[in-house]
Amino acid sequence: MLMNHLANSTSPYLLQHANNPVNWYPWGPEALQKAKDENKLILVSIGYSACHWCHVMEHESFEDEKVAAVMNEYFVCIKVDREERPDVDQIYMSAVQLMSGRGGWPLNCICLPDQRPIYGGTYFRKNDWTSLLFNLADFFKNKPDEAEDYAARLTEGIIQYESVAFVKEQPDYTCDDLEQTVNNWKKYFDKKEGGLGAAPKFPMPNNWLSLMRYAHLAKDENVAEAVKLTLHKMAFGGIYDHIGGGFARYAVDGIWHVPHFEKMLYDNAQLLSLYAEAFTWNADPLYQKVADGIISFTLRELCSPEYGFYSALDADSEGKEGKFYIFTKTEIEHILGADADLFCIYYHITDDGNWEEEASNVLFRRENDGELADKLGLQVDVLLEKIEISRQIVFEARSLRVRPGLDNKILASWNGLMLKGLCDAYRAFNKPEYLATAIKNAGFILEGLLNKDGRLSRIYNKNNNDATVGADLTEAKVAFLDDYANIINAFIALYEVTFDERWLIQAKKLADQAISHYYDEANGIFFYTADDDEQLIARKSEIMDGVTPASNSVMARNLHQLGLLFDEEQYHGISAQLLRNIFPHLSKYPSAYSNWIILLQEQVFGTFEIAVTGDDTEDTRQQMEKNYIPNKIILGGKKGSLPLLQDKFGAVTQIFICKDKTCGLPAGNIADALKQIKDV
Repeated sequence: MLMNHLANSTSPYLLQHANNPVNWYPWGPEALQKAKDENKLILVSIGYSACHWCHVMEHESFEDEKVAAVMNEYFVCIKVDREERPDVDQIYMSAVQLMSGRGGWPLNCICLPDQRPIYGGTYFRKNDWTSLLFNLADFFKNKPDEAEDYAARLTEGIIQYESVAFVKEQPDYTCDDLEQTVNNWKKYFDKKEGGLGAAPKFPMPNNWLSLMRYAHLAKDENVAEAVKLTLHKMAFGGIYDHIGGGFARYAVDGIWHVPHFEKMLYDNAQLLSLYAEAFTWNADPLYQKVADGIISFTLRELCSPEYGFYSALDADSEGKEGKFYIFTKTEIEHILGADADLFCIYYHITDDGNWEEEASNVLFRRENDGELADKLGLQVDVLLEKIEISRQIVFEARSLRVRPGLDNKILASWNGLMLKGLCDAYRAFNKPEYLATAIKNAGFILEGLLNKDGRLSRIYNKNNNDATVGADLTEAKVAFLDDYANIINAFIALYEVTFDERWLIQAKKLADQAISHYYDEANGIFFYTADDDEQLIARKSEIMDGVTPASNSVMARNLHQLGLLFDEEQYHGISAQLLRNIFPHLSKYPSAYSNWIILLQEQVFGTFEIAVTGDDTEDTRQQMEKNYIPNKIILGGKKGSLPLLQDKFGAVTQIFICKDKTCGLPAGNIADALKQIKDV
């Protein structure tokens, strides 16, 4: 079989298309120049390996010889892995959202030979797709001036899309600003099933982290109940894998029951942080169970031998969505024998099934353990022991099935999120193995994703990307702002749970690189791409928080923390400018600015700087972390070079509570330190 130009790609998604009859090219100079030389339209098709509808469109259209013939005759066809090239995805997603008001993947955009788009959409049925291609080819041939005019107007829209004005004057941030913003947010709470809005339901971890912190700091019980309801419903729903741990990307319904079965590293990393922090806020054993399940899943399914974390598991196996995860009651009875009935009651497995495929079941929970145990006449510990034994047997049986495909890309940005999650889990649960894994992953990032000039590579590939310290990264993929932002955030978190300053020093170095290559001082915002990266038709900024926080909001919070830790006014200044620019937008659409709202909370309620020094700093740090203080940074050790630590070392362990450049008297125990925090 003839292969197209994707055969030498390292992306699993591109390799999935290497045998298509479509003459695909990867994004790069060869394809872009070919379009110019032959004056052909460019067809940019963007997706990712775990995307179910990407697979559907490939099977229906891109594997069809007749469809491929049309694509090859009239277009230069380019395949893009959105996870490798989020900068390209950002441009054409903006175009499709401007044209249609919606977006998603697969993302298909038709562009002039100079890359400017003239039409786009998401999934197309085969007949619609071929008709569209003929029409666009005819339009370009017979009405080139109209195509040029439309491309010019659309490109200007892309440049302006998701941009903000420079705000010079510093406003006074108040509790009223936060209250107004959260009140607008509350309108979208699902008070019955948790989450935001109706179907489909995405976990949106940063939304609930922001709301949880607000509930605590503002003492808002209504918001607190919404957070608890959402955490409970997600953990009980089919979106959580009750057999193997970890969450699917979203639920297709409004009750968290039926998932879209792909499992993404970025979701699970953020949900780990959310459930870990939630445990410190409200010590529900369910939260710890979920966090343990996420870590077990990640280490088992997504961890490389080098302790880098892979990107995703596919939704499909054996050509069917969810086949790896669903069970008929007959299958469970065969696996568990006499113990099947209790297991089926616990996870709502029925003869008729509870999913679209006949007699198949997505496992979910409804009753609390105490309620169910009473109903069944069992002691709670007996019920849980029986369920756990059965779960392990079902897990072993499931492991013999054909597994979903693995996307083994190791992305800097998403590894930063998981490293942060592991640090948060260690902070909450104090399990040494969590910290050990975090340190191994951090070491991998330094060794595998950092070059001799102190700059990051987005993607690690041990076969063809020598990205070790001291290596030349000319062949490595460039990094984007989210790579820097999330790794800086993770290194700050790793410092806070170890008091090892090398992680903080590395975070500072990366922050300086980000400022040097990504910051636009004139407009007070970070670009998503570096100043020496490939220049696309627009240089965009990532501002709105979504399923992951925007790289600008993460950088704003990073610089706020680093400014406090290093007493660095430049960092404070940039962070303040970023928030000033975004502040006018927060109350209009709070769910799209959740991470910015966390920064606003830190401005309104202040940020405590908690320094722990002396011989017994680790035990004291652990005891301090049992108290929920979301608006804090913690630093210390037996020695240290940070400005706030100077003249604070001695044999006796002491706790210093500082805020707004003022420190209280040293506290000799946790109770006295907490009293200072309460009295500030």
